[in-house]
Amino acid sequence: MRCIVPVLSCLAVLGVVTAQRQVAVQEGPLYRTEGSHITIWCNVSGFQGPAEQNFQWSIYLPSAPEREVQIVSTVDPSFPYAIYTQRVRSRKIFVERLQGNAALLHITDLQARDAGEYECHTPNTDERYFGSYSAKMTLVVIPDTLQATAVPQTLHRVEQDALELSCEVATDTEQHSHVSVSWLRQHGGEKPVEVISLSRDFVLHSSGDYAQRQSLGEVRLDKLGRTTFRLTIFHLQPSDQGEFYCEAAQWIQDPDGSWYAMTRKRSEGAVVNVQPTDKDFTVRLETDKRLHTVGEQVEFRCILEAQNIPDRYFAVSWAFNSSLIATMGPNAVPVLNSEFAHREAKGQLKVSKESDGVFVLKIFHLRQEDSGKYNCRVTEREKTVTGEFLDKDSKRPKNVPIIVLPLTDDWVVKVPQHHQNLPQGHLESSISVEVSSNASTILEGESLRFLCSVRAAGRPQGRFSVIWQLVDRQHRRSNVVWLDRDGTVQSGSAYWERSSFGAVQMEQVQPNAFSLAIFNSRKEDEGQYECHVTEWVRAVDGEWQIVAERRASTLVSITALDTGFAVTAISRTPGVTYGDSFDLQCIIKPHYPARVPVSVTWRFQPVGTGAFHDLVTFTRDGGVQWGDRSSTFRTRTAIEKAEASNSVRLSVSRASDTEAGKYQCVAELWRRNHNNSWTQLAERTSNLLEIRVLQPVTKLQVSKWKRTLAVVEGGSIQLNCSVRAQTSADSRFAVLWYVHRAADADGKLILKTTHRAAFEYGTYAEEARLRARLQLERLAAGGLFSLTVHRAELGDSGSYYCHVEEWLLSPNYAWYKLAEEVSGRTEVTVRQPDSRLKLSQVHGNLSVLETRRAQLECVVLNRTSSGSQLAVEWFVWKPNQPERETLALLSREATFRYGPQAAKNRLQGRLHAESPALGVYRLQVDNVAVQDSGTYGCRVEEWLPGPSGAWYKRAEDTAGPTALTVLRPDTALQVDSVVPNATVSEKASFQLDCSIVSRSSQDSRFAVAWYSLRTKARGRRGSLGMESEEEEEEEDMEEQDKEPEEPAERTVLLSVGPDAVFGPEGVPWQGRLRFQRLSPVLYRLTVLQASPHDAGNYSCRVEEWLLGPQDWYRLTEEESAPVSIRVLDSGPTLQSLICSNDALFYFVFFYPFPIFGILVITILLVRFKSRGAGRSADGKNGVPLLWIKEPHLNYSPTCLEPPVLSIHPGAID
Repeated sequence: MRCIVPVLSCLAVLGVVTAQRQVAVQEGPLYRTEGSHITIWCNVSGFQGPAEQNFQWSIYLPSAPEREVQIVSTVDPSFPYAIYTQRVRSRKIFVERLQGNAALLHITDLQARDAGEYECHTPNTDERYFGSYSAKMTLVVIPDTLQATAVPQTLHRVEQDALELSCEVATDTEQHSHVSVSWLRQHGGEKPVEVISLSRDFVLHSSGDYAQRQSLGEVRLDKLGRTTFRLTIFHLQPSDQGEFYCEAAQWIQDPDGSWYAMTRKRSEGAVVNVQPTDKDFTVRLETDKRLHTVGEQVEFRCILEAQNIPDRYFAVSWAFNSSLIATMGPNAVPVLNSEFAHREAKGQLKVSKESDGVFVLKIFHLRQEDSGKYNCRVTEREKTVTGEFLDKDSKRPKNVPIIVLPLTDDWVVKVPQHHQNLPQGHLESSISVEVSSNASTILEGESLRFLCSVRAAGRPQGRFSVIWQLVDRQHRRSNVVWLDRDGTVQSGSAYWERSSFGAVQMEQVQPNAFSLAIFNSRKEDEGQYECHVTEWVRAVDGEWQIVAERRASTLVSITALDTGFAVTAISRTPGVTYGDSFDLQCIIKPHYPARVPVSVTWRFQPVGTGAFHDLVTFTRDGGVQWGDRSSTFRTRTAIEKAEASNSVRLSVSRASDTEAGKYQCVAELWRRNHNNSWTQLAERTSNLLEIRVLQPVTKLQVSKWKRTLAVVEGGSIQLNCSVRAQTSADSRFAVLWYVHRAADADGKLILKTTHRAAFEYGTYAEEARLRARLQLERLAAGGLFSLTVHRAELGDSGSYYCHVEEWLLSPNYAWYKLAEEVSGRTEVTVRQPDSRLKLSQVHGNLSVLETRRAQLECVVLNRTSSGSQLAVEWFVWKPNQPERETLALLSREATFRYGPQAAKNRLQGRLHAESPALGVYRLQVDNVAVQDSGTYGCRVEEWLPGPSGAWYKRAEDTAGPTALTVLRPDTALQVDSVVPNATVSEKASFQLDCSIVSRSSQDSRFAVAWYSLRTKARGRRGSLGMESEEEEEEEDMEEQDKEPEEPAERTVLLSVGPDAVFGPEGVPWQGRLRFQRLSPVLYRLTVLQASPHDAGNYSCRVEEWLLGPQDWYRLTEEESAPVSIRVLDSGPTLQSLICSNDALFYFVFFYPFPIFGILVITILLVRFKSRGAGRSADGKNGVPLLWIKEPHLNYSPTCLEPPVLSIHPGAID
């Protein structure tokens, strides 16, 4: 019982394991181009729950590899992040569900930002988490650099002209990829037709009609250089008209081994118009008459009408009742079928060419069976570059029927008078029948001829009807053909078709002799042939009666053609060396006569292949037909048939590896039927013959010498590859140059020179930018190859060696690689030149007045190379700043730019750099300011040109510092008051002069301000304005005798800035001030309408301003000595007394008016009441009413005039 529990636990665990979830995604990394459409598959297995699983795609960008960015989900529409939401909504990114557990992520317009690590996640539908729920892969997005360019043009060509078009296909990508190029033709709205294409595996292919033309060499695609693909079409045809363009595709191999077309590009099209030449022709058939009699002659003329007939090739075929009579090719040699060949051999028929456009068929002895329809067909043929003919247009005229009438001869038997009433049995006959044949045993296909002779003791009494019958080996009797007493020939049902084609013929060659001819006999024609003759006579009543019947027979045996048919292949040279010859013989047994059609095909299986293909066929009509893949054999192979030995010999000269393999011959035995069709009777295949073609033994030897080479950067690396021995004087070599560096596992190809002296750069030459720096030479000795790497770089260090391939020319004029060998290694070390940059380290001190120019020098004492370029950086240390700050930079291209400190200190526009001499760099600071003080220095970088033309920093040095102190000018400002104390009368004016005795600079400007100086106590007393002049003078004297106890109040009268802008006037003096500048150093302020309040002390303060580097600044200020001004009071007036006392002012000007107004209103009210009754009557009688107008009150608010109360006349009636 204790054992059962662990077992059950294990089974439970195993059950869970079988349900483990597994998510798989397409293997990466995948390389795709921008703008392409990419799909990434993802599937899940081992899950529980519903059959339809959901998928969620996310990406981890290279900029944030730990951060998940959600893209799209099959279950949650809100799953995408904001950057992908719009693309998901517009279906530019979507998920296609392939099955319930498989889906495809589509990105239709791939962008550079789509590169990253993609994660496919499947939400859990299991009872618990177990297994993997996501999988990741990497997508790399590379730029789409594929270009396919062609010159857009319109070409006009004539039929049979040649056409050449070029297309440039280029791509620039670091990934290993293949490019396929196709040329297509499109005419109107038709589907494009592929003319020729070069696949990514470098295989040429054509489709449609162009496939045959390519095999004949009329359509070519050649690669010129690295990027040019040229299309050539020889012998243009009208069907070639249309737009030609090339289409390129860039292919990359994914990690799963499959190839993917990352991008496709189409070039501009070239419109080609092909003007056809006038190659139309017409055919007509003529004959003199159409009604003939047996034995007459007839001539048919087939007339061809066309242009340039002698320069063209035509073939003619003659037909009778749609059956072929004869054919005549461009060589004007007629070929007739078997039946008409016999008649032609007897001189009864002739096919000939009368002229270039007239073909003639003559039948010299017409038969009744020659009645029917005759026609000819003319076919134009085109001769290819290989000498073969291709059928083109074909035409035939209408049929021409003829009728051949038999010869008529009525036989009448004159019966004696006493015999007329005798019955038939009383007629006697003495005929006998004898049958003879041309042979008793014949070979199938030969002709059978029988003659049935009727012998009689006297003249025949009537007519004969003859029946030929065949009794075969199974004793079956069949009628072959018969002739009735009227001379009508009819065929038996089994021989009717053969008779209609003339294969079975019966003739009455003599009145008592009847022949049977069977042409092209068959095996089933074997048997007993019997001639059954019936003699007929006509009675007196006109009825035909049988007189006698006789028969005779003969036996014929026919040997089948395929009896003992066999074929054997032999060779005496099973192994040969390149350039030797070998013969193959195909022996056919038994020995057939020449008339028996036997075709022999040599078949060939090249070494390394598993299938045979037809090499050459000796056809049944004696022609030679080459196979589709026999182009390499044609020029070096001869085939002949020996009639004596009944064998077909195949001779191959100048053997090469393309002729190595297995050979066998196939013989086919044929029979021509009565209707000119062919029947294959038998086929036999010979034994296999293996021919081995061996390459010559190599003698290649390459130098293994090792050496070490040290080169300074920018120099040249000389590499040699020496061939010490070679197999043949005609050997050619392909040399591959490699470099092996420590970081690489294997050597990388730099350059390859093929045996045809063509250059091919390796991937390393592109990566290291070596193409423009390589020079390859082959010395006159012939066995020494030299590779020079110019302008050596540090990255060129490594181990260099060459790989030599020896090539020889095969007998079929194809180069083959015989041997290869690797040379010894050359260890190359490239180092940089030693640095010799040195700057002056002298410390300097420089003091400059503000606004002047400061010059700082940086002297280069030595440099690494005279061709180097220097970059200079000027910097400054400011007090209380721990680090230096860059002021200006002078690049090695002599480009000057400011540093960040220049903008901060407002140095832009004040800094200038120059180089007055070689190695001397000077920085000028114009209009210096105090804040420009500091410690200045320079740093120089020396740049050298690299071998590739790029500049690199070789060294740097810092010069000795220079302390710059900027000083301001000494102050010399002095101000003096040239106006002494003054006393003026009230309402008079007084002047306040401000004179500048000395100044600090002639370029300085001045700001001037005048002040009123009063103590606070004085100010309060002066405000009353009621003291007498004597009291004021006494107070002033007392104030001068003692020091003021309170600080003076400074009130600004007027201020003028250095920019001549006036400030606001002081309130007490507003409108009474006048400013004058009498000279650059003398300023005057005049106070008009002086009042007692103006009395007091006055002074002027002068500020001296100088123009600094950026703006004006105040250098110093100086104030003049105070000037005392006394204003004499002219005494008080009534007006001044009233205006000076507020209570008196209101009593005089305001209080009387309300009192007077109340008095007037009271008088008016009393007057209205006393005249109450008569007011209306007066109004009615025209007495004017009493109008009271408001009195006019005039007064001056300035208290200059007393108010005036006036009542105008008429105001009160």
